[in-house]
Amino acid sequence: MAEQNTTSKPSAAGEEYDRKIALVLQGGGALGSYQAGVFQAMAETGFSPKWVAGISVGAINAAIIAGNAPENRVARLREFWEEVSSPSAYWPVIGGDFWGIANRKAGSLAALIFGQPGFFKPTYLENMMLGMEPTSYYSTGDLKRTLERLVDFDRINSGETRLSVGAVNVRTGNFNFFDSDFIKIRPEHVMASGALPPGFPAVEIDGEYYWDGGLVSNTPLHYVLNATPRFSMLVFQVDLFPAEGHMPHNLDEVSERLKDIQYSSRTRLSTTNFQEMHDIRHKVSKLLKKLPEELRNEPEAIELKNIACQTRFDIVQLIYRPKTAQGSAKDYEFSRMTMLERWAIGQENAALSLEAKPWLAAVPRGVGVRTFDLLRETHDRQEKVAK
Repeated sequence: MAEQNTTSKPSAAGEEYDRKIALVLQGGGALGSYQAGVFQAMAETGFSPKWVAGISVGAINAAIIAGNAPENRVARLREFWEEVSSPSAYWPVIGGDFWGIANRKAGSLAALIFGQPGFFKPTYLENMMLGMEPTSYYSTGDLKRTLERLVDFDRINSGETRLSVGAVNVRTGNFNFFDSDFIKIRPEHVMASGALPPGFPAVEIDGEYYWDGGLVSNTPLHYVLNATPRFSMLVFQVDLFPAEGHMPHNLDEVSERLKDIQYSSRTRLSTTNFQEMHDIRHKVSKLLKKLPEELRNEPEAIELKNIACQTRFDIVQLIYRPKTAQGSAKDYEFSRMTMLERWAIGQENAALSLEAKPWLAAVPRGVGVRTFDLLRETHDRQEKVAK
């Protein structure tokens, strides 16, 4: 697939649409096949991101995307997701709501007992036999080998497509981003972003140990939006946990709802705070132009120049909102049938937004940040019909 020309798409106002494309991928374990479906729709319509950022499973998907030639990215994503969902490949696929529930429960139980090929495996027998005191229930050596096979890290470090993944320093508690613009990315950086305790062990990088970035923030959106020097961007934000949901009626639904709220809140906070701050930057920029010449070199004015900005951001939100409850184990339910369902939903959801292209609408005066969530409008209409 040819690279998308990100600097010459005409807007509805007849101006040049000059946003660079960024893809932001939230963490969510087994839910990550939704992101792969989203990317397939992007690839099929020629949208090739220049910057991919991810947390946890989003970091794995991001590395596969950035670490392959554009024409190979979807195939490599498919190879990864088929491998990690392979324990259920021989599970008979039968339609009906009841079988869907049974399939999900079986898939999550299989992950807990046996792990997932190419990803993680349990260590309880090994620890018990050797009398070791474990710091995690599973090992992730298989993931390293999978990344080394599916990801060309030389391509990532060449600067062709920027990759950023977030992790938490176990010792300091600080949130760190490993960014190919500043360091050489290795498999360990990607693994660290997805090392969720106590399931997975911390990953050692240059003498420090790191855990899953989702412990602090489950989305890299704030990192992408606040990066300097700033440049105008079209950001595809792919979230795996919906902020809004129904009142739970049992303990399993309570646990699922808890995860949704816990892992989606940072996205809302990041978007709102950035939108407010960026509007201020635009206003400061306009104010500085009105200053008399004799005041423009005053210390206060010079300081404000560092704040002022006229870049524009369009954020397209693609949020996984399943029509039926997925259960509290949805983020570690890797069955093949569920993986394919989520992939298909992601592809369908992205195609809707890519066809509508709301970011091509004329920009209202004074607006520096716009957000679009076409899926929410569709979801709300379906909810009204269901009632």
